[in-house]
Amino acid sequence: MSLEAIETVVRAENECKARKAAAEQEAKERIAQAEKDGPALLERMRAASVQEGKRLLRDAEERAEKQCAAIREDAAKECEALIKQAESHMSAAAERIVGKVVKQ
Repeated sequence: MSLEAIETVVRAENECKARKAAAEQEAKERIAQAEKDGPALLERMRAASVQEGKRLLRDAEERAEKQCAAIREDAAKECEALIKQAESHMSAAAERIVGKVVKQ
């Protein structure tokens, strides 16, 4: 092998070693940055989850309140109908009671 070829191989090996060292250093830096950023990101995600949970709870409570209002309204209408029905039978019931009392 000629001296030039040996020098070329040595240069290529040195470049590969330098690239490998740079890649290893970059990987270490990325890992360190991820370890540094991880807790803050986790805390942000937790806070966002809490806020989303509160929003979902608020929405559910609003829907439940609307359903309760509709149920109360329906129940009030049914009560009014029952009262009217009872009132319409009141005179007949009173006559029947009076009739039974008078017969005795």
